[in-house]
Amino acid sequence: MRPAWLAVAALSAVACGKGTSAAKSADTLAAPAATAAVLLPTVTMPMPASVIAQQRARPSCPHDGKWELCSVVNRLRQSGFVVRPGDTASSRRKGFSVPAAVYNLGQSRLEVFLYSDSAGLARDIAAMDTLVAGPRGVASQWGDYPPVLVRSVNLAAVFLSSSQRQAERLSLAITAGPPMAGSPR
Repeated sequence: MRPAWLAVAALSAVACGKGTSAAKSADTLAAPAATAAVLLPTVTMPMPASVIAQQRARPSCPHDGKWELCSVVNRLRQSGFVVRPGDTASSRRKGFSVPAAVYNLGQSRLEVFLYSDSAGLARDIAAMDTLVAGPRGVASQWGDYPPVLVRSVNLAAVFLSSSQRQAERLSLAITAGPPMAGSPR
């Protein structure tokens, strides 16, 4: 067994042009795998100058314990959702005193209602039937899918999806709370 190992080590060393010493032979056996990982080409897509300028001009999303649209979008992306702006034609909903920001998450729809404080949200929720995400005694205004109402600090969100798994992921992402002061994200 030992002569075969030495023959492989010697051939590797000669083939790589590293010399013939036993120490160099052992190094060359391990080196190709490590070198291959380093030498693999990496492809980076250049960012357009307009995108870079927008990122520099835009202030970072505040971490103050309240939800902002940027923090909602960031949290959803961190949770694995692909967030696209939705149709805002129906951004006013019964039972909510603020307009909605509408997003499409794959085949699902999310309407986010941001209040200036949690007291305004509490007033709206107190007058609402939370099972239909609307005023008490009024039929559902959400269409085919049952609404999933999620509430956190100054945010109410209504998620419309046929996927219970996505509804749970969204609920967990939002109820984890907004970015707090000093948090890295």
